[in-house]
Amino acid sequence: MKNGTKKLKMGWFCPTNGDLTAFGDPSKAIPRTPDHFLKVAASAEQAGFEYILIPVGPACWEAWTCASFIAANLRKIKPLVAMKPGFVHPVAQAKMIATFCEFTGDRLYMNLIAGLSESEAQAEGQLTSKEARYRKMDEEVTLLKKLLTEKNVRFEGEFYHVNEPVIIPEMPNGHPDFFLGGGSEQASEISAKHSSVHLFWGDYPSVIAENIKGIKEVAAKYGRENELEYAMRLQVICRESEQEAWDFAHQLVEGAEDRKAMKQQRDTHINSVANSRQKALANSEGGKLTPHLWTGINDVRSGAGVAVVGNPKQVADQLYEFVDAGCSGFCLSGYPHDKEAELFGKLVMPRLMN
Repeated sequence: MKNGTKKLKMGWFCPTNGDLTAFGDPSKAIPRTPDHFLKVAASAEQAGFEYILIPVGPACWEAWTCASFIAANLRKIKPLVAMKPGFVHPVAQAKMIATFCEFTGDRLYMNLIAGLSESEAQAEGQLTSKEARYRKMDEEVTLLKKLLTEKNVRFEGEFYHVNEPVIIPEMPNGHPDFFLGGGSEQASEISAKHSSVHLFWGDYPSVIAENIKGIKEVAAKYGRENELEYAMRLQVICRESEQEAWDFAHQLVEGAEDRKAMKQQRDTHINSVANSRQKALANSEGGKLTPHLWTGINDVRSGAGVAVVGNPKQVADQLYEFVDAGCSGFCLSGYPHDKEAELFGKLVMPRLMN
């Protein structure tokens, strides 16, 4: 299957948490600078990506500022700004969204994040449980949508009370699309209720198909089973030849024993369902889920580490297996992020868009 006539929604990643060309060699780290972030975003825009994910986390630069910088310097690409519950009051967040959209011509998506680690949440002043953070996220998005589409909003919830705040500028085109990535039942519930796109981390295409079926059943409760779309959050390593791609993949993680130890230590504090699944997949035989789905990056970093590795045809064919499973888009990343975006745009994007 080649996705019929539906255009794939393609996104790239801005590495405000750091970029590199080898996990095992500190000298191969690329300094975090505005110039590098802009270079990555410009490469992604030139490659044909519609949006660029701006992450949040202890090791990341502040997402809204980075998104504003990128949007001010480029003319097409949409920032996908990650948003954690409890960091910004929904009234202020609504004004930020409305103002950003006014300046950029609605070039904005929002990515809902509950966070991976209880210790990181507590360090940032989020003292409630993860379950409570999901309830707060649900309430925040509900209130945000009202504030951005209605006037004279009165709201009394578990976490927020508002009484007819003024949100300007107005948003005649409505609120931006919300993305959400997560593997827990709570994540699926909120995504089914609020999201335009649910992001899955790498897994077997057959597992993704089953997960999509499950979320559709939840979305049916809200009359949204046909509104929610699905996308994969994956790493990618593509070269002209398969051998070149695997050579780079292996040198990327070679000698990274310190990173492996750090990752193992950090994982003891992470209670994310999605991250636990990535850890389990890392134990797959030969480090592969399929001939071109590789788990090696999961050994040296937390989060979405499953990578598509191969030549242009192999990479495109592997991505289309997820399309066959029910996905209509991809949020990708690769090391280093500017060069891998260029390669993907040259070698793979034409195969997907044609």
